[in-house]
Amino acid sequence: MADFDIGAIVRDLNEARRQWRQAHRPAGEVRGIEFPSRDALATIVGQLKGVLFPLRLGPPDLRQESEDFHVAHSLDTALHALLRQVRIELRYSAALRHLTHTDIEPQALEATRAFGAALPGIRTLLDSDVIAAFQGDPAARSVDEVLLCYPGIHAMIHYRLAHCLYGLGLPLLARIIAEQAHAETGIDIHPGATIGAGFFIDHGTGVVIGETAVIGQRVRLYQAVTLGAKRFPANVDGTLQKGLPRHPVVEDDVVIYAGATVLGRITIGKGAVIGGNVWLTHDVPAGARVAQAASREDDLGASDISGESA
Repeated sequence: MADFDIGAIVRDLNEARRQWRQAHRPAGEVRGIEFPSRDALATIVGQLKGVLFPLRLGPPDLRQESEDFHVAHSLDTALHALLRQVRIELRYSAALRHLTHTDIEPQALEATRAFGAALPGIRTLLDSDVIAAFQGDPAARSVDEVLLCYPGIHAMIHYRLAHCLYGLGLPLLARIIAEQAHAETGIDIHPGATIGAGFFIDHGTGVVIGETAVIGQRVRLYQAVTLGAKRFPANVDGTLQKGLPRHPVVEDDVVIYAGATVLGRITIGKGAVIGGNVWLTHDVPAGARVAQAASREDDLGASDISGESA
């Protein structure tokens, strides 16, 4: 029978934890912290998908005459489960700030109720995303195919739920939900980003949208597009400054083709077209075309900027 020195490993792991806590929580470890559950949130999001789209993302045996009953039951279950996770995040946040006498229950209940009330609006936004994908992809045969199969729509369901939680002051829950879609689709959308209606990500793998990005309506991105930061200002102690606007503003009706990298707090004007593999760090006027040097006039593909309407 194999023999392992379990005691020594346990002691060394204990020392590693002690060093981490000493380095990152200099005021002392807050005992009894509970963390939000990734598994619980995955279950909640699965229930909410069935609430938002009962006949397509709900249980396979659901019939239309039972929709409202299913929605009511699943919504009640999901919101009570979410309330528990909201309490945990609020307690966690308070503990990190050493606020030991904070009554988080009213705040938790208010946030969860606000999230539930936002679900019809989220459904409307997701409908616009599904329509944009169907109309923007000649390979799409139906809106049902888009909803069931397209990774961009899967990522947007997670994003729109997460963005609502982010706006309600629950960034940890929001980030967990967004990162679950990132792991499943390869599409990385920070829940702090602002994205308008009718957003379409075609193919999607490798898309990155940063925390402070602002995207207008009817915008289309292709795979491997990055809306990122150009630089990261630091404090005097060398730590990065948090929360500064550092990602692009993309106005309505913009198309950004595969592999383009758009960096910094720049503005891509309404109706502009950004070609594939472009590296862009400056503003683009409305209606402009930005392309790599091309062998033919009609190739889009950073170097060239034209003021002609795309």
